[in-house]
Amino acid sequence: MTATDLRASSAGAGDSGSADWAALVRTGPGTLAGRYMRLFWHPVCRAQDLEPGHAKPLRIMSEDLTLYRGEDGAPHAVAFRCAHRGTQLSTGWVEGDNLRCFYHGWLYGPDGQCLEQPAEPEPFAQKVRIRSYPTEEYLGLIFAYLGEDEPPTFPRYPDFEREDAVHLVETYHARPCNFFNVLEKNVDPVHADFVHGNKGVGIPRVTVEESQWGITVYARRPSGEVRVNQIGMPNLMHNLKPRRNEEETGWRDDMSWRVPIDDTHHSSFNVKLVHRSATEDLTMDNAAFYEKRAREAALGEAILAGTLTHAELKLERGIAITAAQDHVFQVGQGAIPDRTQDHLGGADVGVVLLRQIWARELKALAEGRPVKQWKRDESGVASSTEHARIGRGTGAGVIASL
Repeated sequence: MTATDLRASSAGAGDSGSADWAALVRTGPGTLAGRYMRLFWHPVCRAQDLEPGHAKPLRIMSEDLTLYRGEDGAPHAVAFRCAHRGTQLSTGWVEGDNLRCFYHGWLYGPDGQCLEQPAEPEPFAQKVRIRSYPTEEYLGLIFAYLGEDEPPTFPRYPDFEREDAVHLVETYHARPCNFFNVLEKNVDPVHADFVHGNKGVGIPRVTVEESQWGITVYARRPSGEVRVNQIGMPNLMHNLKPRRNEEETGWRDDMSWRVPIDDTHHSSFNVKLVHRSATEDLTMDNAAFYEKRAREAALGEAILAGTLTHAELKLERGIAITAAQDHVFQVGQGAIPDRTQDHLGGADVGVVLLRQIWARELKALAEGRPVKQWKRDESGVASSTEHARIGRGTGAGVIASL
């Protein structure tokens, strides 16, 4: 496929370009994209945000759940409401590994089975069961599986389990746009030259390829430096950041999951692999962290409203300017953009490939055909320094280049 072929697909979604784009990115229960997303594990909460013996409400892919941590520390996810009279279960109490409803004291186990009905003269608890969801805690995040069938094997990332580094776990919550807006950012390295003011280093030459895991994006600067992004289907980005030398400290690599809250809001869960020697200045308590995130979102909204300029934004102190800038261009496209109106060019090769893969997989699911079984090839995960040196990956071959 040539760059000309890609530009000709102005909607970027293969033979579904004239279809209702919103139908391809709505992920609520029963939707096509929702069925596809529910084939995978997704992070739903930072582990540090849920203390033992606490419960909290959770919304993911337009579905409401209750997330709680037993007194022994194990995380669990069950239905949002009590089966008795529909009270919100997160308002109740954690007892051991179980959750008791605030309204009439019905008690549920981690598997959703009702165990006690204290006010019933003749309890019928054995006949009542609410839905439960498999959970795993890993890399500082709590993951859940929302599919109807048995969950797939939980994915692990050995290169993020290094003993000489720690994990810095971050998130932003409820950015008011569809999760696909940020998925497209992951395959578009050119945006950084304008959104983040990197024009002085030269616009990169972009090459993309479909891999066994998703998409690999190579951005080669005029200086010869290559930035490699590996996109893991359906919603994960592994950013390989080259270091100038082996002694350089700071962030090495990071992974980010873009998770729908509903069709017009999403969260991002980010795990950064950090040198132990660099962690002291990067950590902050939860209250300060979320106050900082709220400030970044407010600054982004101010730019969208025309009450703040980008120049004034750069004068802010103590915030991540890039986060506010990302907010502006993602939300500024609209909550669910009509992608059939896009006019894509040669620089959009990653966006085109992502849309084509997404439409292909959803079409297979709709027609009852097997979808691709994505798998990260650990033997092909080189260090960021090695990726920068060779400038290529181990995928299925070059699809298109700028």
